[in-house]
Amino acid sequence: MNKRGEQVVGELRRRITALIADFGITYDEYQAATQWLIEVGEAGEWPLVVALFEHTVEQRAHKDRAGSPGTILGPFYLPGAPVLQAPYELPHRSDEKGERLLITGRVLSADGTPLPGAVLDVWQADADGLYSGFSEIPAGLLRGKVITGPEGRFELRTIAPAPYTVPHDGPFGRLLAACGWHPWRPAHVHLIVSADEHEQLITQLFLDSSDYIDSDVAGAVKDSLIVHPQRHGDQLAFDYEFRLAPVRTAVSVG
Repeated sequence: MNKRGEQVVGELRRRITALIADFGITYDEYQAATQWLIEVGEAGEWPLVVALFEHTVEQRAHKDRAGSPGTILGPFYLPGAPVLQAPYELPHRSDEKGERLLITGRVLSADGTPLPGAVLDVWQADADGLYSGFSEIPAGLLRGKVITGPEGRFELRTIAPAPYTVPHDGPFGRLLAACGWHPWRPAHVHLIVSADEHEQLITQLFLDSSDYIDSDVAGAVKDSLIVHPQRHGDQLAFDYEFRLAPVRTAVSVG
């Protein structure tokens, strides 16, 4: 183990040991916690548990980054989404439920320079809060990549996603119930925005009309990521500007 790993794990052990002493943890409580950890592993729910801390890691890692704020990736990303053809619309079923949603905007460098050819990798839940590839919905639906045009502009048609619950019928759900926490995430659209010579931006855009905006179980909502769709005819629409930080170049010394 390297020096940093030794320091972090040593400090984690010290803090857990102090917590056990401070709260007077009994042997029965310790054994119950141990059994719960085993059940989390058997149920394959470690991604849900570690997601409780992902937003803190993200905030610390990018606190000094220029440009737009990001947030957590989440567990429902699938690599390899296809590049869509203009006019851009996320693939969907012929009878897809939900309100039509138009997302427009621009991708710029942090200094305001437009970034034509930038890529927006987009995925979202459907109107029932289900993700393709993690439910009965085929893996390719409501997922795709959009390429920005002149002046970094993009336009994407989709449907408004719904709030949904993280899996909570197993050991992770028992943890939420024991803590008095609900399992809900507010309605949102995921994006990974990238451009040459710029840092990748992982983010989510949250619909302001959604329930659970103020109590996201993942703690991923930031005020600047809340969007305000307006009705235009038979669809909702909003505009959003992404600003990407240029890749930092190493400075040689000597």
